[in-house]
Amino acid sequence: MRARPRTDGNQSLVIDVLRAVGATVVSLAAVGAGLPDLLIGFRGKNFLVEVKDGERPPSERRLTRDQVIFFGTWRGQRAVARNAREALCIVGAKLCTATPTPANCNCGDPEAEPPKP
Repeated sequence: MRARPRTDGNQSLVIDVLRAVGATVVSLAAVGAGLPDLLIGFRGKNFLVEVKDGERPPSERRLTRDQVIFFGTWRGQRAVARNAREALCIVGAKLCTATPTPANCNCGDPEAEPPKP
């Protein structure tokens, strides 16, 4: 395990939004070795998601060598999310009409009222 894992600047927001829709989220960033940043459980399924900051230049969003190897050899689900909205799509959460934040996102609850604009 890495002593001080590097995480993208938007990872905390991605985690908060996923938790706001009812997902369980565990950070795997400290494991390293190309493993994606997050293990997410949502509606009985597990997801491995690498978080890249979509606001950064493309050259800073590339997968590392270890990540390319992991993604190329892993036989299960794996994905990259550049923002919270992409993370919601990956897990199959219903998207909000507003930009999702922990305060306004009810995307995971089909019975919930849509957020107020």
